[in-house]
Amino acid sequence: MNAQFGRFLSLVMIIAATVFLTIDLGYTEEKKDMQGWGIDDPYNQYYDVREFEYIRAWFVRAKEVVPMPGMSPATVIEVLEGAETIEVHLCPTWYRKPSEIRLKKNERIKIKGVWAEINGKDVFMASKVKKDPNTDIIKVRLTKDGTPFWTMTPEQLEWEMLSDKEKAARQSKKEQQAKSQ
Repeated sequence: MNAQFGRFLSLVMIIAATVFLTIDLGYTEEKKDMQGWGIDDPYNQYYDVREFEYIRAWFVRAKEVVPMPGMSPATVIEVLEGAETIEVHLCPTWYRKPSEIRLKKNERIKIKGVWAEINGKDVFMASKVKKDPNTDIIKVRLTKDGTPFWTMTPEQLEWEMLSDKEKAARQSKKEQQAKSQ
């Protein structure tokens, strides 16, 4: 019986080591692509939460651009507000590709974020995109402080992707567990 348990334990250790190495390699690959997208990088400093506002516009298309020299590419959407075409910066392409933007041409959307002048061009840096009637479809930054989702831990990101209703339910469950202890 002890020999079987020893083999079982060895197998569990090998599997655990393989999983750990796989997760570690994936994390390293993701970090390599942060080129210019870190929380303290110059690009992110353009997101000034004091300038927060929202715009209503019509979706035109999603595309890939390089926001600033030396950065890895970004996913942006072009929208039409009145007669003006606006470039809305969402996130690094490795975080969300243009092909993953599930909007249709001429769809009405509401975008929360801030205006910024980057390389002499006015752009809108988004935190959230909603489709009428008020459905979150793209969340890329915290609206309260502009923290990019791509810089968060998996646990923080999981929390931020929950709906307000789901967050309230989890908070209530934690409070009940704390009371019962």
